[in-house]
Amino acid sequence: MTAQIDARGLRCPLPVLKLEKWLDQAAPAATVTILATDPVAKIDIPLFCTKNGHACAIEPAEGAVAFTVTKRGQEGSGTT
Repeated sequence: MTAQIDARGLRCPLPVLKLEKWLDQAAPAATVTILATDPVAKIDIPLFCTKNGHACAIEPAEGAVAFTVTKRGQEGSGTT
């Protein structure tokens, strides 16, 4: 079962901050769905994911937008 964050009714940056906190505690490749109603989340969440190397898929949800985020793989896999 995929974890879920309910950020409906919260204004940005709170949905991104909730996502960031979850990702900090999650294992590499873990997946979470975050539900958000703030229109700015459509920009902020994918931008946050892109900047931090996480995958993000967006789809409409009942009264909200659902972002399915997969944490980037193993830490330290980049070059120095």
